Amino acid sequence: MPAKFKSILTIALWLIIAFLGYKTYMSIYEPIQFNKVKKKRYAQVIESLKDIRDSQLAHRQVTGSFANDFNGLVKFIDTAEYTITQRRDSSIIDEDLTKRYGVDTYKDIVIIDTLDFVPVKDSLFKTSNRYKTMMNVPVGTEGAKFEMKSGFLEQNNIKIPVFEASVKKNIILSDQSKDLLVQENQVVSVDGVNGDALKVGSMDEVKTNGNWPKTYGDNE
Repeated sequence: MPAKFKSILTIALWLIIAFLGYKTYMSIYEPIQFNKVKKKRYAQVIESLKDIRDSQLAHRQVTGSFANDFNGLVKFIDTAEYTITQRRDSSIIDEDLTKRYGVDTYKDIVIIDTLDFVPVKDSLFKTSNRYKTMMNVPVGTEGAKFEMKSGFLEQNNIKIPVFEASVKKNIILSDQSKDLLVQENQVVSVDGVNGDALKVGSMDEVKTNGNWPKTYGDNE
């Protein structure tokens, strides 16, 4: 074989080796970087979902139901107050039994005293105004917002309030590898976020916990 062709073949082989080496490196590097980005962004999204859940739970405690939309929820945080009460036992004359037996007869009662009113905003967020932007997904697709629904489930002829707030993984990781994102959407694991979205609450079950594992923090 002429020396000229040997040189060309050698260069070609080195190029092929370099290309295969690069592909091998990227097959390891890309998933590592993807997981780093994923964990960081999921943590940020989960903090927002916790704020939404805390706000909704306060709304239910005060009003008996969950808010239908973020405008109503923010307005509630701005204006609502918790009522601080105290229960105490007491007794009063039972007029019917007293009349029946001819002697003073007493019955036990519980008296609830109102002690104070505490703004919901101060209790949940103190001096922070982050609740005013909790509807915005903090990472991924610019301008994206959480989807939120509320309603009631009927159990034993009782209507129980429910809500759900969620965001698709495709939004959170919109600028990442599409192949790795497809895999992430199909995750079924005890230490991963199962399904194609991060969410808190449910419209199908009476629960207010999140679908992330404990490694990302409390989900209840």
